[in-house]
Amino acid sequence: MNARPERPFVYLASRSPRRRALLRQIGVGCRRVPTAVDEMPREDEEPAGYASRLALEKARDAASRIPPDSAAPILAADTVVVAAGQLLGKPRDEADAARMLRLLSGRAHEVVSAVCVISALGETGAISRTQVVFRAVGAAEIAAYWRSGEPLDKAGGYAIQGIGSVFIREIHGSYSGVMGLPIFETARLLAGHGMAVLGERGDRS
Repeated sequence: MNARPERPFVYLASRSPRRRALLRQIGVGCRRVPTAVDEMPREDEEPAGYASRLALEKARDAASRIPPDSAAPILAADTVVVAAGQLLGKPRDEADAARMLRLLSGRAHEVVSAVCVISALGETGAISRTQVVFRAVGAAEIAAYWRSGEPLDKAGGYAIQGIGSVFIREIHGSYSGVMGLPIFETARLLAGHGMAVLGERGDRS
């Protein structure tokens, strides 16, 4: 009788159920590790640098919280929404969510997702950039969307995988990156750290 293949496993430096679901989608199990990282942007920090720094800091913080003899890689990610030169994080309240959605309404914005993996092989990272185009969104729709509860813990105040998809006219780039974990970049990083994804190890060019 053939042994059942061992499921790839990572420590995930995130509480996000969406990132956990995306890892499960490619057959990677995870154990979530809470982190405590200051997410305040630094002065003149550009979006990709900000997201990359936070992903690395989260991964390093998680590394300090797991058993030192663990061989499993640590994976962290951070996603930011950039519109009209502004970084949009998670809305503080209804007024902040409405401000963000008015800013996104009827225009294109960029979603930048950074991924970092730490293992005995070192620290590596990757960036995903996606352009998302919103249709015009009215005030009544914004109010109804807030009442759905969906915007509260989402960068930019919307979820592409949820009700927020009704606002999205076009997307150019990574759908999973907008969700918070770009699968293409993540799979390549994990493979570079020796983790089998679809039975393949090593660097994929």
